[in-house]
Amino acid sequence: MKDKLIDHVSDAAEMPKDVALKAPILTLTGRTELTIENYRGIQEYSELLIRVQTGSGEVRIKGKNLWIEYYTNLEMLIRGRIIAVEFKN
Repeated sequence: MKDKLIDHVSDAAEMPKDVALKAPILTLTGRTELTIENYRGIQEYSELLIRVQTGSGEVRIKGKNLWIEYYTNLEMLIRGRIIAVEFKN
């Protein structure tokens, strides 16, 4: 029900659904590069695990030799050997 309401509101306002839902946009390039847009903060950062808070929950990136190459208010770029990407509410 809530998702349908958000769909109608975003359609009426001509607003992209990712903005209306505060949903993160993840772009995975191969297994070595992940761009995350629409994030709120970095919860944990190590070479094995990076936890990122978003408007719709937490994204966990597991891997080896992970690092954040850059981050801005809008997006971040994570590099390393990405093994798994998990979503938690």
